[in-house]
Amino acid sequence: MTAATLQSYEDVISRYEPVIGLETHVELGTRTKMFCGCATAFGAEPNTQVCPVCLGLPGALPVANAAAIEATIRIGLALNCSIADWCRFARKNYFYPDMPKNFQTSQYDEPLCEDGWIEVDVDGEVVRIEIERVHLEEDTGKSLHVGGATGRIHGATESLVDYNRAGIPLVEIVTKPVVGTGAKAPEVARAYVTELREVIRSLNVSDVRMEQGSLRCDVNTSLNLPGQEWGTRTETKNVNSLRSVERAVRSEILRQAPLLDAGERIVQETRHFHEDTGKSTAGRSKETATDYRYFPEPDLAPMAPDPDWVAKLKADLPELPRTRRRRLQAAWGLSDHDMASMQNAGAVDAIEATIAAGAKAEGARKWWMGELSRRANEAEVELSDLAITPVQVAQLQTLVDAGTLNDKLARQVIDGVLAGEGDPEAVAEARGLAIVSDTGALTKAVDDAIAANPDVAEKVRGGTHAAAGVLIGAVMKTTKGQADAKTVRQLILDRLS
Repeated sequence: MTAATLQSYEDVISRYEPVIGLETHVELGTRTKMFCGCATAFGAEPNTQVCPVCLGLPGALPVANAAAIEATIRIGLALNCSIADWCRFARKNYFYPDMPKNFQTSQYDEPLCEDGWIEVDVDGEVVRIEIERVHLEEDTGKSLHVGGATGRIHGATESLVDYNRAGIPLVEIVTKPVVGTGAKAPEVARAYVTELREVIRSLNVSDVRMEQGSLRCDVNTSLNLPGQEWGTRTETKNVNSLRSVERAVRSEILRQAPLLDAGERIVQETRHFHEDTGKSTAGRSKETATDYRYFPEPDLAPMAPDPDWVAKLKADLPELPRTRRRRLQAAWGLSDHDMASMQNAGAVDAIEATIAAGAKAEGARKWWMGELSRRANEAEVELSDLAITPVQVAQLQTLVDAGTLNDKLARQVIDGVLAGEGDPEAVAEARGLAIVSDTGALTKAVDDAIAANPDVAEKVRGGTHAAAGVLIGAVMKTTKGQADAKTVRQLILDRLS
């Protein structure tokens, strides 16, 4: 594409209507795999969590994991789906090196859950995303391409396969086409995956860690002229962060528009998203359902969930994230913008737990949305991955409220807590971090500041009390930020009155 064909996003959206759809794969946190007793722990040595069943060896017979079936039904219920009274597994036939059986045990035309919906908030607007189906299958293994510069098979000198992941229970959540979102399509896609992740996390059925692959998203995007039928879609595979979900939609919109303008055809294909450039490259032509030669799995009996059991699972669902956020927003007196910011930062759980540990809402929000969010961004980790707990943040705020620490000293205490030096009180004591409010100890520092700044002192004597800030700053510098500012100000005014 030449520079002349590059277009602004606003120009493209003024002429084309985007249609998006999302296919999200969630690895369930069951102790064992979907059809065998192999462990599912993340990070084990390659090919140490395998057996004849998940390797597809001749004569090995699968047995369905009841905990995975229950978890899938709970996800479906949380997404307002209808639960099938009868369904079954099918064989999805295709060859990949990381697919040991050369077929995947999945569900085809008879999914466990279908016809649901979920609502998300985007810029103050409520958008309802229709869910087509939620079905249960098994995950594939993992290929590792080494010896090249990109980590992909092209240019690699060798490829390795780890089958530990093969057979882990995998839930696929497929939306219906999402239309009418216009310029907000990328933001809607991100908001949907964000909300979906929170819903699943609230059910405690998966850790939904995108960086570890337990939540993976395929993003479908097409463009059409207003009033015309939908265009050909592409599928950007395995997008592995919330930010990249948004970027992938925007990138594909910008890629397709010039092709359509030039009268070219959009190829239905999978595409690989590159985090470093924010763009995608072509993968393979997209198969249709007939290419997979689905047929009912002969080694597994159909499933017929008992309606009473399903009703009990529905009654036992926890408070869902959107309902919870509304309750907390009212309790904390927040604006829609403030609550959206907390949600986007992944801070709601931590703030609620910090308040439960004794901190006031304002103090809890200040630390998690300010200093701690900054540190998480710098380290490129989630807030929850920081080595500080809500209880410790509440303890920190208690020290600030008591006047033992100011915000500057508190940030130094956070340094110590994150470094593993202990709880806030222990760190403050060990590092000698405490506000000095004893007038005797501060008098010399105040006198030195006055002597070093006679012009400023004269202004204060003349009634310009705002000038005292310069002297307070000098004292704070001398005491390395440990002086109590209010006490220092009063001492200065007393001295110069």
